[in-house]
Amino acid sequence: MRNFLLRILGPRCKRIEEAADVEEAARKLDAQHFDVVILDNIMPRKNGVDWLAEQRATGFFSDVILITAYADLDTAIQALRAGVVDFVLKPFRSNQILNAVARCLDRVRLQRENIVLRHELRSSSDHILLRDRLIGNSEVIARVRETIARVAPLPSSVLITGESGTGKEVAARSLHALSDRADKPFVPVNCAAIPADMLESELFGHLKGSFTGANASREGLFLHARGGTLFLDEIGEMPAATQSKLLRVLEDRRVRPLGSEREVPIDLRFVFATNADLEADVRRGRFRADLFYRINVMQLQLPPLRDRGDDVQELATLFMRRLSQQLAMPQVPIEAGIRAALARYRWPGNVRELRNLVERALILGKFPEDFGDRLAPQSGAADESLEEIERRHILAMLQETAGDRNEAARRLGVSRKTIDRKCAAWNV
Repeated sequence: MRNFLLRILGPRCKRIEEAADVEEAARKLDAQHFDVVILDNIMPRKNGVDWLAEQRATGFFSDVILITAYADLDTAIQALRAGVVDFVLKPFRSNQILNAVARCLDRVRLQRENIVLRHELRSSSDHILLRDRLIGNSEVIARVRETIARVAPLPSSVLITGESGTGKEVAARSLHALSDRADKPFVPVNCAAIPADMLESELFGHLKGSFTGANASREGLFLHARGGTLFLDEIGEMPAATQSKLLRVLEDRRVRPLGSEREVPIDLRFVFATNADLEADVRRGRFRADLFYRINVMQLQLPPLRDRGDDVQELATLFMRRLSQQLAMPQVPIEAGIRAALARYRWPGNVRELRNLVERALILGKFPEDFGDRLAPQSGAADESLEEIERRHILAMLQETAGDRNEAARRLGVSRKTIDRKCAAWNV
């Protein structure tokens, strides 16, 4: 039967392996990942359902098609409990097995897409509006694009640094789109947006019963990103315990789900991003030095919007056009006075803050009447440092939102954790 399956599946599958018994199958599962496993229920020394139940208990997640000659209810119940997702009854025709494999692959694809979309919704990136391109003609952004084009084809990990809202996820997606993994998943993960006690489970996956609330086994994001790119944003917010496990994954390229005895090999590219000074965090003991040196293979520094010259005008026009289409609202004219104010402003929230400003103008039907005055330099501002300007602006936004840090973060286009960290540093 194995020869028959090899003949019909070989020309249609990218990679196919066979195993004569459960011991050989277990060795191959430990060595590499398979999207689909076709399992005969009658095998030497052990039936397929019992063997599958043992594999599931050690962290085996792949879809399994069971081939059996018995269509009785007991066999079906045992197989479903063991984790079988489809059945093919003997004797079978080639189209039956091909259809079963196609259903499994569709299920795997949809599951991955749902996971990616769920994390897309957690992301505050503007990559959809920017279509994964770094917009602008300034010299600094042109250099960034050149670096991305040079680094993208390489397998090396990349650390993207820059202030909040500078477009780090857009840059990461550009790296992915220009790499040989472009047709595989891009999975974005904001380490600051996931509760610390859940981040490890999200990344590594878990077995049923491995912790309170683990009612079913689930693959982690390391496995959902296989073949593609895993983007770990705000890596500096990762808990220390998870940092040590990530270091091992980077070194061994193997993942062990929570509660599992099985280590699963992975093939993916890592891209990291941070708005923090990781070297300072290393000195303070907040970030592992060995992990920092491991992820800092190639560093890509994104410039703040205030250093990008006329890019702010191009971005404002782009956001106005695309957001007006998205919201089905008429465009608001960006008059000369508004453009002058945009050029003067320091943009502590960078591109994301600009996007939020344009969206508010569309919703209100106009830019605020005091917009130009509010963004104009105040007396003595020329002598202020960037940190002082940023502090004044964030505190003014907190006053405007009656102390609501979530709303202030949303308007500024930064994360709530950034606001909390700044306020703690200022003893506010």
